[in-house]
Amino acid sequence: MKFMKKSILASVAVTLSCTCLPVHAIETNVIDEKWGKPTVVYGAGLNANQIQATAELFNITNSEYVNELIVDAYDVNTYLGYSLSSGSSLISSVMVQKTDKSGVVVNILTPENITKITEEQYANAAITAGVTNCEIDVASIMSVTGESALTGVYKAFEANGEVLDPERTEVAQDELQITNEIAQENEGQENFDSNVLDQTMLEIKQELANQKQKNGSLSQEDIQNIVNEIIQKYKLNEILTEENINAIIEFAKKYANTSAIDSQDVLNQLNSLAKSFSKNFGDLLKQAQDSGLLDRIIQWFKDLFNL
Repeated sequence: MKFMKKSILASVAVTLSCTCLPVHAIETNVIDEKWGKPTVVYGAGLNANQIQATAELFNITNSEYVNELIVDAYDVNTYLGYSLSSGSSLISSVMVQKTDKSGVVVNILTPENITKITEEQYANAAITAGVTNCEIDVASIMSVTGESALTGVYKAFEANGEVLDPERTEVAQDELQITNEIAQENEGQENFDSNVLDQTMLEIKQELANQKQKNGSLSQEDIQNIVNEIIQKYKLNEILTEENINAIIEFAKKYANTSAIDSQDVLNQLNSLAKSFSKNFGDLLKQAQDSGLLDRIIQWFKDLFNL
């Protein structure tokens, strides 16, 4: 029965994570001391009216308070290694603000229109690419996958004098795609939670860095063992296919060959993101307790099973 109660608590937390996330308040009229102003990057596929509508999503009432850029096919080719002939498909847009806090915070303002990528997936990949200490808002006026949104983040950083390594931005995009594809493939599977997958990817990167710092190097076997151990820790080995696991291992090998693996700054960003993951889970349980929902659900199960 103790195990059943723990399972109930976990189920409640997962359910709440889908329905009770806090509303994000946007403050765009505050001048950013590091960059001078927040930087907004619109997709090249937007016309003038659509750009205005997107600006409203970011709560921008006066363009003087932000720097505005357009992300196009050239940027996608540069940062992601994709070969696009035009930017007509680039719809999702981002607003990036540097902060004094360690970590990357992502807020999807239009979750109904960003159909594939989660906030955690964006943050994880952005850190891989070298993005640090910032808040990223993502928005789209129409339904899109959201896979190219990080290109705008990279352009915002470069426009403010912080050039990112193209090798790392490409590996970051691999991470985003692999995580998203695995999540989509396993959606609806019993016991699968995309949040657990996001946490797994984060911990893999943390452990790769820790082991590299400790031992001075990482062998192919070391990398494979780290991935398998963390996948087993979260029992994803009972859910994911062999192909899924191999894809994660291949990503880990690519990641281990980038400068991210040796960066203390990257590790600090990952540690901050990990704390955020833990806090969000605790906050969700507290919301349930404060509202009395948790007690009512537990009582319902007690009545059902005559506990």
